[in-house]
Amino acid sequence: MVELLRGKITRRISAPTDQHQAVVGELFGLIHTHLRRQPCHVRVAPYDVRLPQHGTTADQAIYTVVQPDVCVICDPSKIERRGCLGAPDLIVEVTAPSTAARDWKDKFDLYAESGVGEYWIVTPLEQAVAVFVRDEATGRYQLVGEYAGPGSIPCATLPGLALDWSAIFTEPTR
Repeated sequence: MVELLRGKITRRISAPTDQHQAVVGELFGLIHTHLRRQPCHVRVAPYDVRLPQHGTTADQAIYTVVQPDVCVICDPSKIERRGCLGAPDLIVEVTAPSTAARDWKDKFDLYAESGVGEYWIVTPLEQAVAVFVRDEATGRYQLVGEYAGPGSIPCATLPGLALDWSAIFTEPTR
């Protein structure tokens, strides 16, 4: 997988682990089921999300193209043949040891600056989910919940969506 972060090409060296794929699959399935009768759309990597700077959408002016593990887009005008143009409403990144620093720092800052309303960071090895919601006044993320055991994980940007922690982590850690 190749992404463009602020004009810098980044590559994932190895394929995702089986556990990573299982968690991504569960998240996609749970969110997709919830959104069936709603105007929002869920997408799973590889799916290009082009994040323009300063409102300029011309290809030559876009310096960031990411492929989040899962994203939800509620504005249909952002969905194009090549992917999403603009900030999704929700992005979920499932970390791996090789991507954790990028997910927790680079993408965290980038998604907040780009206007992504909610960002989840899922850590399969710890069976943990950190949920951040963007404060419109400051443009920064606020931690709204950390979940590392059975219970419900509410989604602030998608009313009525609360995922069961046990349904996300259906397989033992490896």
